[in-house]
Amino acid sequence: MKAYLIAVETVNDEAMFGEYRKSIMPTVEPFGGKFIARGGKLTVLEGEWAHPRTVIIEFPSREAAEGWYNSPAYQKIISLRLKSTVGNLVILDGA
Repeated sequence: MKAYLIAVETVNDEAMFGEYRKSIMPTVEPFGGKFIARGGKLTVLEGEWAHPRTVIIEFPSREAAEGWYNSPAYQKIISLRLKSTVGNLVILDGA
């Protein structure tokens, strides 16, 4: 079953986040991940959405998504995201 990594975030340091953005693709591809949405226009139809940026990455399975997140390659760059943004990150199982 596919799994989706969903990040909602506010970028506070564009320069640092730019470094993260340049480095993430080589960490995602070995786990079969592909970007479905990456910071596009967002329209809130109901309720509140706390952060202006949303990213959705599709993985072939939850194990692949968790493997990517815990991989040495991603752990090497995660501090760039954590220091330059605030937000939430979840893994959601597909239907």
